[in-house]
Amino acid sequence: MKRILIIPLLLFATLAYAQDSEFDYLDCTSIAVGRLASADGSVMTSHTCDGKSRTWLTQEPAAKYPKGTMHPVYRGGRHVAFPGDTTGLRKTGEIPEARKTFAYLNTAYPSLNEKQVAIGETTFSGPDTLRSGNGIFLVEELCRLALQRCDNARDAVKLMGELAEQYGYIDGGECLTVADPKEVWFFEVLGAGKGEKGAVWAAQRVPDDEVAVSANIPRIGRIDRKDKRNFMASDNVEAVALKYGLWDGQGDFYFYKAYHAAYGAGKNFREREWWILSTLAPSLGLKYEDDEMPFSVKPEKPVSVRDVMQLLRSTYEGVEGFDMTQNIKMGGKVSPIANPWPTTNYQKTINEIAPGTITFRRTVAVAWCAYSTVIQLRGWLPDAVGGICWLAVDNPAQSPHIPIFAGGKSLPAPMSACGQKKYDPSLFVWQFRKANKLATLSWQTTKEGFNKVLKEVEDDAFEGLPGAKATPEELDAYTRKVYDNAAARWAELEAKYWVEFGRGF
Repeated sequence: MKRILIIPLLLFATLAYAQDSEFDYLDCTSIAVGRLASADGSVMTSHTCDGKSRTWLTQEPAAKYPKGTMHPVYRGGRHVAFPGDTTGLRKTGEIPEARKTFAYLNTAYPSLNEKQVAIGETTFSGPDTLRSGNGIFLVEELCRLALQRCDNARDAVKLMGELAEQYGYIDGGECLTVADPKEVWFFEVLGAGKGEKGAVWAAQRVPDDEVAVSANIPRIGRIDRKDKRNFMASDNVEAVALKYGLWDGQGDFYFYKAYHAAYGAGKNFREREWWILSTLAPSLGLKYEDDEMPFSVKPEKPVSVRDVMQLLRSTYEGVEGFDMTQNIKMGGKVSPIANPWPTTNYQKTINEIAPGTITFRRTVAVAWCAYSTVIQLRGWLPDAVGGICWLAVDNPAQSPHIPIFAGGKSLPAPMSACGQKKYDPSLFVWQFRKANKLATLSWQTTKEGFNKVLKEVEDDAFEGLPGAKATPEELDAYTRKVYDNAAARWAELEAKYWVEFGRGF
């Protein structure tokens, strides 16, 4: 009887792409690459926006404002709101508006402006005692203002720190990876304590010839305040840690030791940091059993944009103890339905039938991702062309990346509405999600052909990139061309899978 029941139970569990809330805190990964570590001299930052964030995006234009104009600040989750929807949003305050603002790409967490300043994000929450309700800023609003007002990463970090301190930070612990064509920074920020108006923050520059990773745990260690080229921090970093018993005042102060919530035995990393850093620098012999990973590593080979995409698609396949697909066997071989993205219902069903079979390993790519970005900043080209946000929706291991340019003015129409709370096959996320989920139902038999199409679509996208003299209209046309080709290929995959699986999975 168990053998008969396992098939329908697993199929329905596999089809469900929403992850249970117990893993929500494991949302988002960011890889940051210095210009001398990259294959072409570009600086990169990235972001897998894992969770229930919105999937619509817009190109917001530059603007000019009269003297005395005030800028409203909101809370309530603009990162999940529908276009033009103010339901649930609450104005928390306002600050003086800049006389002139830059155009920027308005993703759930604003990500790229017309001056080639880019931001990635991951959440680390931090101690509950530091989260304050006294203030006005959530992290996505800090991102927005930094991109509107700053033409370089260092100034963006300073501005966000100053705004959080002056007006109060009311979000959980966050890491922003802030980049421009010359450098990339980690900016980590928390509240200053319950009821306290202010913020605690630190920033560390990634060495030009190295790569760093953030994955839901603070990564900044000892802060060298004398080294102003590579470190910045609020004055209260140590004092707040002492006040709330997060540091005993003895020895060197390490930011991550004080300000992360308990994880493992004092680790400053998760599976994802270990996997990515050890993949890039295997000779270092980094082990998951270690208590600490270096903040950044010098890669043994130059890192390309497509290397970063591939790292964000990682599922640890073939790595003993981490590859979950190896846990589901049939006739002594890996089952066709084995895939790296089992939901908790899937895991519980397997473990009910065969106790202790699946242990959850949070892979870099997850099925509950809203969208992901790999942002390439090329200082030798005009800003409009040099900055490219390679954006994918849904599972980053399955969906193709669409190039969106810093100088773009408009986006393909399906990107203008959100598909997270409704089904509409004309919308961005559903044009890719349908084939992705169908492929996952028998991933061991579909993945080879699926990945072949994925590579072909991205090969085409990289091969025809516009040159230095491209106009905004040409940049937008190229984005639409790549998008239309990708959506058409995914429609073909969906049709193929419905024929293949039409009589049952």
